[in-house]
Amino acid sequence: MGDLGGIKRLKIMEVFSEHFKTGHFLSKVDARAKLIVTLALLGMVLSYKGTMFPLVIAAISIVLCLKMHIPVRILALRLAQPVLMAFAVLLLKLFFSGEDILFSFNLFGMELDGHKDGLIEGLLIASRILGGVSLLVAVGFATPFIEFMAALSWLRIPKSFIEITMFAYRYLFMFLEDATTIYSAQKNRLGYSGIRKGLSSFGVLTGSLVLRGFEQSQKTADAMIQRGYTGDLPLLKGKPLRTIELAVAFLIVAFGGAVWMI
Repeated sequence: MGDLGGIKRLKIMEVFSEHFKTGHFLSKVDARAKLIVTLALLGMVLSYKGTMFPLVIAAISIVLCLKMHIPVRILALRLAQPVLMAFAVLLLKLFFSGEDILFSFNLFGMELDGHKDGLIEGLLIASRILGGVSLLVAVGFATPFIEFMAALSWLRIPKSFIEITMFAYRYLFMFLEDATTIYSAQKNRLGYSGIRKGLSSFGVLTGSLVLRGFEQSQKTADAMIQRGYTGDLPLLKGKPLRTIELAVAFLIVAFGGAVWMI
């Protein structure tokens, strides 16, 4: 059972591995250029009045991930939750929003109406979710975390936000491993053999992680103060942006803007 638990932990850690973020054609591009393009395209995705542009961005992002040799299984796991959220929003808008009835049917004695205007609005929101998330997933696979944080610092993002993000990323994997260990122990003791037991075990797991989080935050604060922490974490100092990278970034943004205006 210990071996199976170890295999599960390895599979979970593989989803967040930095191994996929190096060795491909986008890993050599300056993170600041990638961030400029991402923010510009994200703004266009969120402000577009139709579904075409977000879906085109989603398709391009997925193709880029495949070109970076990201395993399909890992990519599917990253996109599973946003796809479910987009589908849920689409259903909610279709059946509970709008006035122009498209169809009706009876479900367990309850009359449900599908609305045409609700469907259109749901497709709009769902396409924005898919386009924005796919874009962020692509840039996440293309950029190591430390370089991404350095790029955010270059954009004058508040240092407190960057430092909190770095600490959260540092301990995310530790808490993930703790959660896997607790879950395996509960499952071996039939803690999820029924709905009531499962909810109780999940509550214990969540409470344990919250308490460990508070305890670890205090330990981390004490350790940092003892090591002379003054509220300023050192980050990578990037080289001057190359003209060719800036030019390509602005060309991509300009092309995206032209498509956005169609």
